[in-house]
Parts: sequence; structure tokens; C-alpha cells
Amino acid sequence: MSAASAAREATAQREALFGCFDRRVDGFFEAHLRGRAGADVVMYGASALGEHSFVWLVLAGAKGWRAGTGLSGLARASAVLAAESLLVNGVIKSFFRRQRPQHEGPHPLPLRTPRSSSFPSGHASAAFFSAALLRGSGKAWPLYYVLAAVVSASRVHVRIHHASDVLAGAALGAALGELARRRVSLAPPPCGTSVRASAL
Repeated sequence: MSAASAAREATAQREALFGCFDRRVDGFFEAHLRGRAGADVVMYGASALGEHSFVWLVLAGAKGWRAGTGLSGLARASAVLAAESLLVNGVIKSFFRRQRPQHEGPHPLPLRTPRSSSFPSGHASAAFFSAALLRGSGKAWPLYYVLAAVVSASRVHVRIHHASDVLAGAALGAALGELARRRVSLAPPPCGTSVRASAL
């Protein structure tokens, strides 16, 4: 079997496995959310805020400002998010050639359509990766995951990703985020602490 034939067979098997799930989830969005002005504004807005991890960089900067660390937290967040994006969008996506959902007609609000593979969702991966890095011991930490879920779900709503793309991206991002938490701190090390000891 040629490499091209093997790739086509793998694609067919994947679509058979996830197709029913994707259609059911898409049907839910179509029946209950799409076309409703409020839902469209929230979902298209969330999708736009997730572009290039904009919302997560803003939150990292705000968290650093509240902690009195200046731009240090933002710089660290930018570095680790760039590494995560390179891994997911530059490496992992290259192993998959999944087409994005087909949609005829205009979108109700402006939307950028990526050209990369649909699987896995980079928005969802970055969202849950960032939520893991940003969460702390305060009571508000679940809000990071709520926002991550909204940003992730928005990609199904705007028809840029299949639901299975989003689930895979979210799981991947959450796992990478937990690994990164052990090695990277968005807060600067205390005075007198070496860089190595701060787990950078």
C-alpha cells in the first residue's frame, strides 16, 4: 500500500469514528445557538479573542500587574505560548490533513479562516494550556477554564473546527499545561533565588 493510500484509509477511518459525534454536536449548535444574535456575538467574539492567544496574553499581563511583577509575567507567558503554538500548530498538525467544516454562504460576523489542518484545534489547545498556567490558589481560578471552554466551543459555532478537533485540542492543551506548570512559573523568582531554582 502506498503512503497516499494509507493516508486516505486513515482519514476515512477517522471520519467514520468521529463523524457521527461531530454531526450531533454541530446539529446542537445549529438548532440552539447559531443565528441567534447574542450567541453569535459571544461566540464570534470569543473566537476572535483567541486568535494568536490574545486574550491569554492580556490575562497574563493583568495577573502580573496585580502581583506587582510588571511585564515579567507577560514575557514568560509569551515565550511558553509561542512554544506551545509551535508544537501544536507547527508539528502536531503536520501529521494530519483534516479538512475544516464545509460552509456555504457568508458568516454573520467577520472571521479569519486558517489554512492549516483542522485537527487538532489550536484555539482549544492554547486555551486549556493557558488556563493551566494561569490558575492559582484563589477562588476565581475556575473562571480561566470557563473562558477556555467558551473559546474552544466558539470554534465549532463559527464552523472553523469539528467538535472532535476541539476535544482533542483541549485535552492536548490541558496535558501540556500541566507539564509546563512543573517547569515554568509565570511569576518571577524571589530575590536571591537562582533562575534554575525557579524552574524556568
